[in-house]
Amino acid sequence: MSDNMTKKEYWFWLCNLEQIGIKKIQAVLDFYGTPEQAYLDNGRGLEQISVLTASDKEIMLKSKESERIQENYAKLKDKGIYFVTKEEDGYPSRLHNIYNPPFALYIKGALPREDRISIAVVGARNCTYYGRETARHLSGKLAEAGVQIISGLARGIDGYAHEGAIAAGGSTYGIEGCSVDICYPKENFNIYMEMQEKGGIISEYGPGRHPKACNFPMRNRLISGMSDGILVIEARERSGSLITADLGLEQGKNVYSIPGRVQDCCSVGCNNLIKMGAKMVTGPEDILEDYGIFYKDCKNQIKKIDKLLETKEKIVYACLSSFPKHMNEIGGETNLSVMELSEILMNLELKNYIRQIRKNYYVYISET
Repeated sequence: MSDNMTKKEYWFWLCNLEQIGIKKIQAVLDFYGTPEQAYLDNGRGLEQISVLTASDKEIMLKSKESERIQENYAKLKDKGIYFVTKEEDGYPSRLHNIYNPPFALYIKGALPREDRISIAVVGARNCTYYGRETARHLSGKLAEAGVQIISGLARGIDGYAHEGAIAAGGSTYGIEGCSVDICYPKENFNIYMEMQEKGGIISEYGPGRHPKACNFPMRNRLISGMSDGILVIEARERSGSLITADLGLEQGKNVYSIPGRVQDCCSVGCNNLIKMGAKMVTGPEDILEDYGIFYKDCKNQIKKIDKLLETKEKIVYACLSSFPKHMNEIGGETNLSVMELSEILMNLELKNYIRQIRKNYYVYISET
């Protein structure tokens, strides 16, 4: 290959130097002006950049192998990865306004459209059934209204939010704490693949970079930064989701929260957010109205009840929600005998209107 690299290849070199993070890259650019000038320097200029350690300088000097750089850059295309730098028009405009925006992004699929509203949906990894169904339902309804759903592709609320948007035929984007050619966690592989067709996978980390704990708080600033608002669904008192919400507030974004039961540890963070001024959300219209989007309620729960043939089935169904309810509690509310209630619950379950999530605990099945 030619020793003459392109402008993008110089950027690729600078953004993929081991242990050279955003602040050090900024210091290099402040001194040299461009990645190309930094690359062409014989190393004398590096001595004047105080934030660089001796190890950093050695890494930069040893990395100047144009053939290897060009070869690795060419592999991006083979892997279906798009590389965009901060100085290009294709770089998300919302990120220019955040603290420490990445100098480049790697994308599989597409970036969120600039002319559409984007809402970040985040929450607990170890979420409850209620959290799971709420994430799927609200993300689906927002996606139906044309909102782009952004999250972190993590297990729990993140994955269910992506799932709900995909099921509704909408667009959803995952911001990873590793490189875009790695699916993390592995259980979200199907979502990871679908998102590349119905949205995109985005990261500031170059190919082959495996997830590290320190990467995830960093990627949270991108989740909030690329969104117009942040919706938190289930969060413990000290949750990473609250970091995303705090970053959103700093960036001037709207913060939304789903209320939860006071005894539920998964809802402490959400309830505290509402106390501090986050907007309480009980339906998609609570979010959409802030962006001038008219919401037409598409829920089919009432239609479902009307289709049930038996009056007692309607009574039992009306007792249920997405919060698990024990059979004894249902019996107390309906005044039905254990034998009669057992038969009705079994019939409703067979008709796919309700689900037994653990022994004798029931929820209704909500539609996305």
